Amino acid sequence: MIFGRKKRRIERLLLVEDEPLVAFENEHFLGDAGFEIVATVDSVADAVRVIGEEADIDLVLVDVSLADGSGIEVARAAHAKGFPVLFVTGNCPGEARALAAGCLSKPYPPRDLLAAIDAIEAVIEGQKPKRLPHSFSLFPKAA
Repeated sequence: MIFGRKKRRIERLLLVEDEPLVAFENEHFLGDAGFEIVATVDSVADAVRVIGEEADIDLVLVDVSLADGSGIEVARAAHAKGFPVLFVTGNCPGEARALAAGCLSKPYPPRDLLAAIDAIEAVIEGQKPKRLPHSFSLFPKAA
């Protein structure tokens, strides 16, 4: 009998991060974990453009503090298209609960990023998340 990975609901990710090392590490770690990275961008303008052009993004991971503005603008654009958002930031904004599925505080180990994505996926599928990292807040409106 061959055991395969469970089919994910969240497969296609948009990464919005202006710290090059963090962006590089997340892109490679998540790619190695089997996710498809739609794009990795470092600005609000580029993120909003990708969100406007892409019809199929399963999750947007966005930092709040970006060089050309706030990740909240990115979250608003994603929310308007029905794309769930995970804030990955050092300071989770108050507006996050209305715009995002959750917030993961920096710094975080890669396994916590994966666990946060898994938790959001579980909620979208109507299940209870298995493990929540201590630096992660899952918002009730995640689905």
